[in-house]
Amino acid sequence: MAIFSLLVTANPYSQQGQFSALKFVQTAVEMGHQIKRVFFYADGVLVASRLNCPPSDEINLTKAWAKLAIQKDIELAVCVTAALKRGIVNQAEADRNALTGENLDPAFEITGLGQLTEAMLESERLITFG
Repeated sequence: MAIFSLLVTANPYSQQGQFSALKFVQTAVEMGHQIKRVFFYADGVLVASRLNCPPSDEINLTKAWAKLAIQKDIELAVCVTAALKRGIVNQAEADRNALTGENLDPAFEITGLGQLTEAMLESERLITFG
């Protein structure tokens, strides 16, 4: 079986890429493949906000990614630079930047591009969803 990593750059609610990436991971895991890491970059980081609240007739991608990550032990990495530009912060970044609060969903982790590089080196394939 293969080891995959994903790079997700799609905005969660204006492009199909996030949903396609989620479905890819679900299917790959069901087929016995390993997911090394899902790395969110550019507008893809917007999915990591715990404050996302889509209409009830739409999928909540934040919760769907979080549930999958917890159930299948998959790392959800969020680029720190892209996240800060878009107002996605954990407590450490909120403190460092004198912000009044944090909004990173606990299933996601703020990381740097080094994590993407490591994932590429330790995976057989890097698949991009934009």
